[in-house]
Amino acid sequence: MSEIMNNKIKNMLDTIRMEARMTASYTGRAAFDESVMQAMQDVDRGDFVPAIYRSQAYDNGPLPIGNGQTISQPYIVALMTDLLDVNADSIVLEVGTGSGYQAAILGKLVRQVYSVERISELAASSEKRLKQMGYENIHVRCANGYSGWQDKAPFDAIIVTAAASHIPQDLIDQLKPGGRMVIPVGLPYTNQTLMLVTRNEQGSTNIESVLGVVFVPLVDD
Repeated sequence: MSEIMNNKIKNMLDTIRMEARMTASYTGRAAFDESVMQAMQDVDRGDFVPAIYRSQAYDNGPLPIGNGQTISQPYIVALMTDLLDVNADSIVLEVGTGSGYQAAILGKLVRQVYSVERISELAASSEKRLKQMGYENIHVRCANGYSGWQDKAPFDAIIVTAAASHIPQDLIDQLKPGGRMVIPVGLPYTNQTLMLVTRNEQGSTNIESVLGVVFVPLVDD
């Protein structure tokens, strides 16, 4: 890897660390786990954006990936991943595969990732991309994200990468006792809040607001 590329990735990581400190009063996390930061370093974001945006791949902002969808800014990817508190034995559901970037980050950290994408073109392209990169532990299918992936449940963690109108009961039901779900909830492109849903051993849930965010909408059809 060239020195220029190394510097771009270093600057991206430094920006994530700075934003983590700046938002700690909201998120409760002034720094993210080093395993998460290592995954952010190891997975080349430039491989998951269209060539026209490659020069902006390491900037801390969202980028278009086609079909009206975006790849989330690196800080948000790192934050949401960190909030899941996953480990090498975790089984994770991702709702909203997009380009596959978030799935790739998780693929470095957990045992299995099951990712659902509603848009068939994105599901097919991300599945192909991830397989070419050698991710044997990431599985993609085209389906309605509000319904999750019932036959692979329950999950240790669930991450939703588009804004839902509400927290789907199907996803709560697919979360293991002791599991965690991170999901943006709110109106399309405005007034959204990143929520952390935890399920205790008795099956009851607790919901916390984490941070104001802006995501593309999670479509229910």
